[in-house]
Amino acid sequence: MSKSNRSPWPDNHQSAVSLTFDDGSASHLEIAIPILAEYELQGTFYINPRGDDWDQRYLPWRDAALAGHEIGNHTIQHICARNFGWDIDKCLETLSLKEIEADVLEAERRLNALIPEQPTRTFCYPCYQSYVGEGINRQSYVPIIARHFPAARGLGETANHPLLTELHYLTSSIVAGWMSGSDLCSLVDKGTDDGRWLILTLHGLQTEPNREGLLTPLFHGNPLPADSFRELCKYLAERRAEIWTAPVVTVAERIIAWREKGTS
Repeated sequence: MSKSNRSPWPDNHQSAVSLTFDDGSASHLEIAIPILAEYELQGTFYINPRGDDWDQRYLPWRDAALAGHEIGNHTIQHICARNFGWDIDKCLETLSLKEIEADVLEAERRLNALIPEQPTRTFCYPCYQSYVGEGINRQSYVPIIARHFPAARGLGETANHPLLTELHYLTSSIVAGWMSGSDLCSLVDKGTDDGRWLILTLHGLQTEPNREGLLTPLFHGNPLPADSFRELCKYLAERRAEIWTAPVVTVAERIIAWREKGTS
């Protein structure tokens, strides 16, 4: 199977990268966005617009959207599997598809009210999990997400092939807190081989070592050193002519349009 235009990437780019950030951390606003601006890059920030005062608390994300960043839907309640131990009564095993959809759509209503200038966005599965129920009653909620979004980000070991990837469960690579800038640049080199689309998932960032004088390496949610992120952005800027760095929604919509042209 081949395309008459073999690549969806614009301006003779060879591959694509999307930088994504989960959970609306203050460090995204304070560290990530200024560094992205320095290198003229744009990312995707998946947030959970929760709380009674969400319309005021999340105003900084409106500014981020107006600067060209995608503000994506990460649900309101960020419900994950019971195994995390966060809430064993209200978890993916106990929810229904209808309840998940209601949460997702309320998050979407709030984001549309907050950022009417950005009516289309992508979705991110909390904890990368895309199901409800358990055992023989376990069901995927990917079809629900596919009804409401052009694409959604999950987790996977292989970067996305533009013709073959499932747009409503895109694979991504976790950026761990122990990674150096050179580690991240190597990840880009490997992930963008063969014209693929690499999506990187980041959580918090930090500028200072922790109390023990070490940058915490134990869990992917632990902060990434700002210097490592800066080195990654510098590398992507230097390779701008080869690698197209863009928000998830921008890349996904281009792939959709490219696929709709048909095969040859």
